[in-house]
Amino acid sequence: MYQNQSYHSARHSYNSRSNKSRQPKKAYIHPSKFIQKANPVSEAAYVPTNNFKDLAVNPLIKRNLSIIGFYSPSPIQDEAIPHGLAGKDIVGIANTGTGKTAAFAIPVLHRLISEPTSKAIILAPTRELAEQIEQQCRTIGKGSGLDGALLIGGCSMGPQLKDLSYNPRIIIGTPGRVKDHLERKSLKIADCNIVVLDEVDRMLDMGFIHDITHILKHTSLQKQSFYFSATLDSRVKSIIETFSHEPIHISVKLSETCDSVDQNIVQYKGNNKINMLHDILIQEGTSKAIVFDDTHHSVEKLSKELAARGFSADSIHGGKSQSQRQRVLKKFKNSEVKVLVATDVAARGLDVADITHVINYSLPQSYDDYVHRIGRTGRAGKIGYALTFVEQ
Repeated sequence: MYQNQSYHSARHSYNSRSNKSRQPKKAYIHPSKFIQKANPVSEAAYVPTNNFKDLAVNPLIKRNLSIIGFYSPSPIQDEAIPHGLAGKDIVGIANTGTGKTAAFAIPVLHRLISEPTSKAIILAPTRELAEQIEQQCRTIGKGSGLDGALLIGGCSMGPQLKDLSYNPRIIIGTPGRVKDHLERKSLKIADCNIVVLDEVDRMLDMGFIHDITHILKHTSLQKQSFYFSATLDSRVKSIIETFSHEPIHISVKLSETCDSVDQNIVQYKGNNKINMLHDILIQEGTSKAIVFDDTHHSVEKLSKELAARGFSADSIHGGKSQSQRQRVLKKFKNSEVKVLVATDVAARGLDVADITHVINYSLPQSYDDYVHRIGRTGRAGKIGYALTFVEQ
């Protein structure tokens, strides 16, 4: 996989584990919790202890990092990589967008190149995040000769089965599809002695705790583990305590996600909701927005209504194939689409730096979901805006 730039894109049928008919009851959230002025925390310029060119990593990795312009590590990379290279288990607490993929990819790829018998499995909550991880691993490990497999839903099993037949040394996937392969015995991970769980808290929020436990039990008893999460609640701690050995804890989370987001509500009555959304989207400052709605059907309907009104809008939800989702996300990242209408699950792992507005057209299931939604904006030192529709 990492010798060239080709890999299997998503195709054909959708294999969903969710169903819009099984919408859980929403928790009551008082509207006042959706109102908060942005209060960004000013951070001093970070001075790293290490430098990528001075790290004790394979020269090929150093060359690739230089080619892609990686010179000075971010805080999570600076602290995690040396411990990872030393073989330590790592628990990293960091928000999305802090460079945590390279923080585990560099030590993992170095060990795989140095130890021909080592194998790694990397789990992520969503297809999109798994693809992003695969892409970065492929870039950092280019020319290494390592074989890999990307195991995600929304894709035909055929290409994945073919990749697995080559006994790849790095498996990247979502818990549901990885468990599917384990159950059909197309994947064996007893010799996986490197395990990475990215965004552990989101995977648990999505109900993957049993899948994750099942997968980890099938890996090598003697393994190096990397756990990355935005929070360290009791569920995350339980997984870590069960499957890791004396991990090094690293935290670079300086502020809450919502500190850099200006939050307010939009009160509406009856049929006026869509017109109020229209008015928000035509405002000068609304240059790129993600609009959240509940179900596949409602997202698709709203997207088409906005397109009919002249907006460059598209939709992303679990009912679309992976190739369709990839095309939509590419257009959104390239600003060919300015308004993305999405369900919660489809937007998890979405990494687009220049989203100005998050609009909760429907109320989130919980306050945690709300915080995750609005975390799509207010990045890279910029103020973002979150608006939540509340019926009068």
